Order: sequence, then structure tokens, then C-alpha cells
Amino acid sequence: MKKWLGTTVAMLAAGALLAGCSSSSPGSSNGDEAVTLTYGVWSQEDAMQKIVDAFEADNPKIKVKLQVNPWNEFWTKLQVSAQGGTAPDAFWMLGDRFQVYASNDQLLPLDDAIKDAGIDTSVYPKALVDLFNYDGKQYGLPKDFDTIGLWYNKTLFDAAGVAYPTDQWEWKDVQDAAAKLTDPATGTFGIAAPLNRQEGIYNTIAQAGGEVISADGKKSGYDNHKTQEGLQYWVDFVKNGQSPTLKQLADTEAVAQFENGKVAMYYGGSFYASRFYEDAKLRGEIDVTVLPKGEKRATVINGIQNVGYGKTKHPEELKKFLLFLGGEKAAKIQADTGAAIPAYENTQQAWIDSMPEFALKNFIDQVPDSVVYPVSKNTPAWNELEDKLLAPAWELSESVPDAANALAEAMNKVLAKE
Repeated sequence: MKKWLGTTVAMLAAGALLAGCSSSSPGSSNGDEAVTLTYGVWSQEDAMQKIVDAFEADNPKIKVKLQVNPWNEFWTKLQVSAQGGTAPDAFWMLGDRFQVYASNDQLLPLDDAIKDAGIDTSVYPKALVDLFNYDGKQYGLPKDFDTIGLWYNKTLFDAAGVAYPTDQWEWKDVQDAAAKLTDPATGTFGIAAPLNRQEGIYNTIAQAGGEVISADGKKSGYDNHKTQEGLQYWVDFVKNGQSPTLKQLADTEAVAQFENGKVAMYYGGSFYASRFYEDAKLRGEIDVTVLPKGEKRATVINGIQNVGYGKTKHPEELKKFLLFLGGEKAAKIQADTGAAIPAYENTQQAWIDSMPEFALKNFIDQVPDSVVYPVSKNTPAWNELEDKLLAPAWELSESVPDAANALAEAMNKVLAKE
């Protein structure tokens, strides 16, 4: 994940830009007075506006103003506005950021609203529901989820005479294929092996039987030899010249190299499906299957959840909006647009059908083997350490065990302060 950014001037401006709500009086609206809520997101504007329109049609006395900010700006502005009392009423949240906001009383608990509405949270993947529970309180309902798949370029496989990946592939099959698909003469690599958490190392760490962080969130798992096996898997591709180097991937990100036909295989999220599909040429050249098996099967599951600002002036209207966002109607609208895989059970088929050229069902079939994205109270602090201390292993200037052990020591010091 990217770091929060911004100078003092930018932060002050951000607070003004995200100034929250509407109606001057706090609490629920009375009589014919309309209430306006704000809803902060970083993408999927068309799909989210359709959901807002549907909510307003059902709730004519509640208006919702959609606020769209690019990824970096979104988090910078949210950090400042949440501290300053001017955050959007509702906004998107991710698991690695969630605990910072929840622990500072900046989010609205939803337990009573969920209970009063009779919502059965078993309609969502349990791991995602649990991810947004802090100190026994539920702060979010899953909007969508994503898993990771093995995307591959059929044209490059055909040219190299290599059979397409299947759901029976294991690590060795990927390694063998990467060797055959790599062609220095054309500058083509068999696979992209970036130092990437969600799409890369967290998956193979779990597949190797290791862990990023202990279940209680108090100890790093990077000194575990199984965890290190999950890292070595990627470093070996770089060492063997079958992946672009870390520097090359910094110059042109892995997903772009895959789109440009310079990389034959790419561990990528379901969230790239719509982006790939919009490229008519690429659409006919690629497909996706489940992640290859290591010691066991595993894929990281993550997703956006809709949360409410703890200092909203309209908590009752906001709860109603948040429950709608987490409901079946909103999920179906989202699925029809192809924006993301809706988290609400039995609503995913429309997402699959929206891009029939891709075997998208593979993303959903992996849910039973999924592991939740690793987090703690201050995840970004040790995410920075991962980037810094694992890089020498990818640069081949340090062994994987040495880099990972150094990371474990530094990460444990950060965790001890939480």
C-alpha cells in the first residue's frame, strides 16, 4: 500500500475539500427536511453513482453526494479530514488502514443497526466481516472482495509451444514454464516477480505454510523458514533471468509489462479484469486460472468495505445508507457493471457474465482456500519495512534468509509499540 503523503499546506487544503455534510442540525431529519450525506471513494464512479441513485429513489429525503479522489489524494485527505472533523459521512476503507481509524474513534459502530435490520452477516465471506471488527464492535459491511489469479498471455504461450496453465498446476509447473517462455532475444520474460504484497509474496507465503504475522498480531512471521520459502519462490525467478529486475519493474510496473506483451505470466488480482477487458486486443490474448499450488492452496482475499464517520451529523441516515451499500440490491448493481466482485453471496454471476472471454469464475472458486490480508493496528509501519528490507534479496545483494530475518527483527520492534 502507498504511504500517506502531503505537506502542511496540502493537508489544510484537503480538510476543506472533504468538508463533510449537509444539513446544519445534527441527528435524524425531521418532517420534510432533506439530509445530504457525502460518500468518499477513489474509483468506480459510474457504478457507485448508480448505487447512490437507487438509494435515493428508495429514500427520497436522503441525498448523497459522491466524492471521488484518486488513490493517493483519497488517503491524504481522509487522514486530515478525519482528524479535523470534516470527513465524508461514508467512505471506502481497506483492512490495512482500518484499525488506525477504529482505534481513534473515527468510525461509526454498526452493531445495533445490523441487529435491528436483521442482517445475516453470513452472506459475506467471514474473513472479511472479521477483518472490520475491532474490540468487539463491527464497523463495516463488505462491498466487494478480490482474490488473486494467474493471468497468462496465450499468444506468448502458443509461440513458445507451452501448454496453457490449468487448475492442476503447482509451483514447479510455473517454474518450468517460465524457463521456456523467457526469450532474451525478444526481451520477453516468463513471469513478473515484483516485490508485491497482495498479489505476490503474501500468497506464496501462505502456500508454503508460513505466515506474515502471528494470529494475535504481536509477532512477525518472517523468521519462519516456511515464510522464507514463499519469498525464495519469487527471488529465484529474478536470479534465473526469468523476470524483469526490481529496477526494471520500478521503471515499468509489472501489470504494464504484462499488458505490453513483455511478460507471459502475471499473478494479478480480480480487480484488473475490467482494465484488461477494456483493451480489445489484449482481451483476446489473455486469460486467467487459479493460483498454482505450493505446499497447499491459498490466495489472499481482501476487499473494500463501506464505513461511516464517527462524527457524522446524521448517524441514523448514515446507517441506513451503509446498510443499503452492503445489501443485495447494491451488490447486483455493482456486479452488472463489472466494477468488482460483490461480496454479497449469490450475486457474483453477473460479474462473471460481464466479461465472458475471461475464466473469471476461477477467482470465486478460490474463496474456500483464501487467507485474509495480514494486518495489525499500524500495518503501514511494517509495510514500509517490508519494502525496504526485502529489496536487497530481490536485488540479489543479500540472501532471502538474511533479509527476512532482519525484517522480522525490525518488524517485531514496531509491533511491540502497538
